Amino acid sequence: MHGELMTIGTFARASRLSPKALRLYDELGLLTPVHVDPHSGYRHYAPAQLERARLVAWLRRLGMPLARIHEVCELAPGAAARALAAYWAQVEADVAARRDLAAFLVDQLERENTAMTAPQTPSTPLTMRVAALTDRGLVRPANQDAAYASSRLLAVADGYGPRGGPAATAAVEALKALEDQDLTSADLPAVLEEAARRAHRAAPSADESGSTLTALLRSGARLGLLHIGDSRAYVLRDSGLFCVTHDHSVVQSLVDEGRLTPEEAASHPQRAQLLRSLEGGADFAPDLQLLEAHPGERYLLCTDGLTGVVPAETIQDVLAGAATPRQAVAELVRHAHEAGAPDNVGCVVGEVAAAA
Repeated sequence: MHGELMTIGTFARASRLSPKALRLYDELGLLTPVHVDPHSGYRHYAPAQLERARLVAWLRRLGMPLARIHEVCELAPGAAARALAAYWAQVEADVAARRDLAAFLVDQLERENTAMTAPQTPSTPLTMRVAALTDRGLVRPANQDAAYASSRLLAVADGYGPRGGPAATAAVEALKALEDQDLTSADLPAVLEEAARRAHRAAPSADESGSTLTALLRSGARLGLLHIGDSRAYVLRDSGLFCVTHDHSVVQSLVDEGRLTPEEAASHPQRAQLLRSLEGGADFAPDLQLLEAHPGERYLLCTDGLTGVVPAETIQDVLAGAATPRQAVAELVRHAHEAGAPDNVGCVVGEVAAAA
């Protein structure tokens, strides 16, 4: 029997896998030896296992997680090819997303460096030209989105459950008092978080109603960003359109873990299920950031009724081409309608400009 088998050393050389890797794959059930000596524990493999071993080696070179490799190796060749194509599409999407984030961070740091090294001159006072719009869509019986825009505050909220509409409205209302406060940039995250916490404490807890909340509060040239849920915030700059929030949803967590591709996430049955939101009894854990605003930039805050059906490329084209924020929000809602508008749509656009 042993004469027909390959020792672990011989098999390792033939498969281009190290003996250490082969022992790990045996423990994981990924590549189990045909025979293990009961006395020495020495592993022996069949020549027919080389094809699977080489596939494992190639997939590891691609960076595929071991759990995903196990799934692919159990499939028939055609299904395995489709699974590999889906995995690589996900890798490319992830790289593109990281590239966009890296470009945004490079741009942000270069701006901060310029601000630190430039001669100290009084900064140009800024204002924001704004517009907000919500729409019931073409399918939902009621509109549970809320949107608000002023020269200092942009906010959108997406309500869900029987009392989702009032929850979204209350979330936005909780922030409006901040417009009249004289705040420094250091105050922005703290006051936003406390206002959202008040909305969270007031949220319904008995009927699974709640709301997302994404908001920008301006103090001079600084913008405090608060985000919880799966509504989004984007900024359009000369260097492109960047999404500056991360969805707090079940499907996004599965994409982050490599268990779903972005394409699969778009049609996943749990795509509306949130991990974080303003819901009574749920954990309160918003994301908080500070951004530096510059004249000419446009900020978009929107609910998933827009991003779920309108591609990012279209959103960028609308934001770049609209003459005014009011035209931009109207165009974005129109594109949602053209895509079927299966959900409520809420969007706010703010354009940073030098004060007159």
